[in-house]
Amino acid sequence: MKRPPSPAFDRVFKDLKDLARPDQLDGMARFGIAGKGRLGASIPPLRSLAKSIGKDHALADQLWMTGIPDAMILAAFVGEPEKLTSRQMDRWVKMIDSWDVCDQVCSKLFDRTSLAWVKIRRWSLRKEEFVKRAGYVLIASLALHDRSAPDSTFRALLPVIRNGATDERNFVRKAVNWALRHIGKRNPSLRKAAIKEAEAIRRLPSPAARWIASDALRELTNPKTIARVRARGLPRPRAK
Repeated sequence: MKRPPSPAFDRVFKDLKDLARPDQLDGMARFGIAGKGRLGASIPPLRSLAKSIGKDHALADQLWMTGIPDAMILAAFVGEPEKLTSRQMDRWVKMIDSWDVCDQVCSKLFDRTSLAWVKIRRWSLRKEEFVKRAGYVLIASLALHDRSAPDSTFRALLPVIRNGATDERNFVRKAVNWALRHIGKRNPSLRKAAIKEAEAIRRLPSPAARWIASDALRELTNPKTIARVRARGLPRPRAK
């Protein structure tokens, strides 16, 4: 690994290596948590390290460009969404090779920029597995976090979900399912829209589509889910 010539990076990377747990790598791999050079650090200590660092977008970019999954997750925690550029997001997303890195950067950084709405439509059409997954994870993350977005914005994404529902790759189909369920859990009106979409997806000639639809319908028609959606109306605001 060729590290950027930055004293701040050197200090942080040393602290990151101190969190390494090589004994955890086999267990992580069994859950599909892979990636070249992974250290085995878990999320709680990475969050603690990020808190001690504070926000530092230049450092985040240096960490991401190492290609080490643990460093990339740390980058998601210390990055500054207002400083993200479209080109940088595209550069970062192409480097993802593990679902946990994808989910952390989308739900902790990418979904906090207005560029996320554009990236959903672009990335969901890409062939690369984790780039495509990122497009759908962003839908799920925004459905959970963005209280200001109107229902019409999420209704307009239902065709995007249907378009991705026939992708048989495991990490894509799970993200498509996640996106559909989170839209449906946003409020009662969107729950009905998501159920209608799931019923349409279930009729597609694809095993992945049938799984996505059946799993979403199972949750969205569950009485406990219905009660929670009715009670909250919208998700709680994200922590600052």
